[in-house]
Amino acid sequence: MRILLQRSDGKEAAWISDFAELLPQAEIHPWREGQATPDCDYAVVWQPPAAMLAELGKVKAIFNTGAGVDALLKFGEALPPHVPLVRLDDAGMGVQMAEYVSHAVLRHFRRFDDYEAQARAGIWQPLPAFDKHDFPVGVLGMGVLGKRVLDALAQFEFPLRGWSRSAKQVDGVDCFAGEDALEAFLRGTRVLVCLLPLTPETHNLLDRARLAMLLPGAYVINVARGAHLAEPDLLTLIRSGHIAGATLDVFRNEPLPQQHPFWQEPRITITPHVSATTLRRESVAQIAAKMRRLQAGELVAGIVNRLQGY
Repeated sequence: MRILLQRSDGKEAAWISDFAELLPQAEIHPWREGQATPDCDYAVVWQPPAAMLAELGKVKAIFNTGAGVDALLKFGEALPPHVPLVRLDDAGMGVQMAEYVSHAVLRHFRRFDDYEAQARAGIWQPLPAFDKHDFPVGVLGMGVLGKRVLDALAQFEFPLRGWSRSAKQVDGVDCFAGEDALEAFLRGTRVLVCLLPLTPETHNLLDRARLAMLLPGAYVINVARGAHLAEPDLLTLIRSGHIAGATLDVFRNEPLPQQHPFWQEPRITITPHVSATTLRRESVAQIAAKMRRLQAGELVAGIVNRLQGY
């Protein structure tokens, strides 16, 4: 087995070491721009340059080591259409996402932002508590990560809602599916968590009209992609009071430019795209297992439907 490895960050040595440990019979070849690319059975990539894509027409599968595949699908037909593109199923990202979202939900629900502001001002004053029954949490996107987040939030007994493109059933979750059900989902949601894949249909999905459908005093948590959210519209609704605030981990332009108005809005919590990072050893173990299955002529999970975009 011959594996072509590409990392845009140049941190290849540890990945090569892990693959060598789990697939000792394999040859691992790092990709180098401007150098001849050896014929390989599989390609493992992270943010590959366009120049690399034409060289992947003969591999049996391309494995993407990021959480989403939108950065690859944007290349269109330049990405060999006949080669399966395989995404990570979880590889340790689910628990990280559940931690991050649970923290953001609880921080807002328990009013810790308000208490921190009071503490800085030297104020000792208990604040009225929110009623959990009036605090439905809605998750946009019910894939592997979305379901893990819902499982985590269920432990805190929030009313839970979920929306997905196709119908799903999750115990204890009020499930909505399809474009026709999106408005009903939003109108009953107090805390909105975006975990959608980025596709042409979800680009700018959270614009002013849809954000205004949320319950008054809503809170927005975006851990998917910055392009899901119309940033000026969110800012307008926060300043109007309809939305109480937001926790944002992803943005249209990253790093977030210093002149961006989000930096000056105290009701917006900003983190630098850290809600769920790729765990190398877990990712390599999952990819290696899928390579073994493909070598044996078996099916694997996580093959991307390019028409759907995930």
